[in-house]
Amino acid sequence: MEIVVDIILPVFGILIFACAVARAGLFGVPATAALSRFVFDFALPAMLFRTLSATATPEHFSWGLILSYYGGVVAVFALAMIVGGVVFGHRLDGQGVLGMTAGYANLVLIGIPLILTALGDKGAVPLFLIVGLNSLVLYSTATLVIETGRGSREGLRRLPINVGRGLVTNPIVMSMALGFACGMIGWRLPGPLDTLFKTFGTAAAPCALFAMGATLAQYRIAGNIAESATLVALKLIAHPLIVFVLATYVFELEPLQRLVVVVLAGMPSGVNSFLFASRYDTGVATATTAIFLSTGLSMATLTVILALFAVR
Repeated sequence: MEIVVDIILPVFGILIFACAVARAGLFGVPATAALSRFVFDFALPAMLFRTLSATATPEHFSWGLILSYYGGVVAVFALAMIVGGVVFGHRLDGQGVLGMTAGYANLVLIGIPLILTALGDKGAVPLFLIVGLNSLVLYSTATLVIETGRGSREGLRRLPINVGRGLVTNPIVMSMALGFACGMIGWRLPGPLDTLFKTFGTAAAPCALFAMGATLAQYRIAGNIAESATLVALKLIAHPLIVFVLATYVFELEPLQRLVVVVLAGMPSGVNSFLFASRYDTGVATATTAIFLSTGLSMATLTVILALFAVR
């Protein structure tokens, strides 16, 4: 009960409130888009830069941390593709969308606020390492699979350029890179700038959750329930279980790192899986339903995960 009151309710309470307000027509799509841009372009980059520049950089890069989480991503991506092809009869491009939906977690809008609420700044470094690689790994993998399935040589040739451009122009990725660099050389924000960045950072978590809730109001259960339920099970159950096994028995992560990767693996499907489905015009209903269902059900599954790890 303490977990629900102290961690889950503050996070999902804002999300549910924002969804209700948007559904009532009191916070429209343009306002949601503007708030999301503020979060992604200003508030979160300020928070990430300030936190990482002031955080001691680990002496050794933890490959076990990365491989534990993304080993789980690859596993559920592959499982979703196999089920999509064998059970639901999708071609390779449709399988790629299913893999993206099962593997792409909502690490930014829900993951960052939840981890920082539960663990504070001590969870920042492992959290941001995972977040920083998420788009690179999932975007490139999903694009490779989908373009291969459609036989688009031009799409494959442009893949490295598109991925590189996406990373360089991503404010979150760049703020993290600069924050790590400043932390390594020992540079700290001067007093007035630190106060400014702190103010922006304070707004990041609640605004991110509100933006996610308002965005979720645009989604509904859109059909393909069996497919969507399979993806939700892979995302909320299989992914954290696989990551737990890897983090505990294969790479033997320290308790804090293990907690971070397992909780992040339990995050619901991210909105970008819908954007991929829309871009390639395949699996749109499945992705929409999976995002909606996984976000709601993750309240229960994340409560269980945090309880099992005895987080207070």
